[in-house]
Amino acid sequence: MAHPNEQQLRDGYAAFQRGDLDALRNQFLAEDIVWHAGGNNQLSGDYRGVDEVMGLFGKNMELSGGTFRVEVHDVLANDGHAVVLGHVTADREGKRLDQNYVHVSHLRDGKLTESWIHNVDEAANDEFWGQ
Repeated sequence: MAHPNEQQLRDGYAAFQRGDLDALRNQFLAEDIVWHAGGNNQLSGDYRGVDEVMGLFGKNMELSGGTFRVEVHDVLANDGHAVVLGHVTADREGKRLDQNYVHVSHLRDGKLTESWIHNVDEAANDEFWGQ
């Protein structure tokens, strides 16, 4: 049987893939979430609060023309943390993003309170998203 936080992350990723923004906002992200997007590109930085994080998700879709997709390979979880091993693809301005990443999260009451995205090839990620 999966840990409840494992299932919560899997369900959250499924909601993201469906474009179910209401579910993301209300069921999966804490109001005071902090999301850390590494690298050196126009999406890099720290996003504080659910509105800023939802704005980041919207910007991913806008810049990729709606092609941004994530696939979960596995989820490791306990009462306070979860790690997603994932794969991302997207197309933008004739470029293709196609790589693995690790998503590390803190959770409280089943909701993400802090997240870090670690791309396998940060330079390729920066090149894709640009300044």
